[in-house]
Amino acid sequence: VQLQASGGGLVQAGGSLRLSCVASGFTLDYGATAWFRQAPGKEREGVACVSSSDTIRYTESVKGRFTISRDGAKNTVYLQMDSLKPEDTGIYYCAKGPCIGPILNNYQEYRAKFGNWGQGTQVTVSS
Repeated sequence: VQLQASGGGLVQAGGSLRLSCVASGFTLDYGATAWFRQAPGKEREGVACVSSSDTIRYTESVKGRFTISRDGAKNTVYLQMDSLKPEDTGIYYCAKGPCIGPILNNYQEYRAKFGNWGQGTQVTVSS
């Protein structure tokens, strides 16, 4: 029972990638799903989340560039990343947890609220 992130890769600044988060063993139709990232030498941070009622939240640094969406039929949550910057580089993970702005933006304080972590996917943006 976990989530699996995929779709990462190497891209030049200004490019795009679409990440997928597929659930196995349970449905994503209930609760919320969030994307996180962790850059080398930095703490994990929340990026975006979407709830079962399609409430969406983004961290400030990705607003206007990233789009989160979900496909119930495919049991998948996507993260479309456009206008990528070198500072977007990191390992991207998805997890189940509350989709509330202050919680997403303070992951280190609320980390216990997130679970079903799977392996992440590496995103590298070259300048």
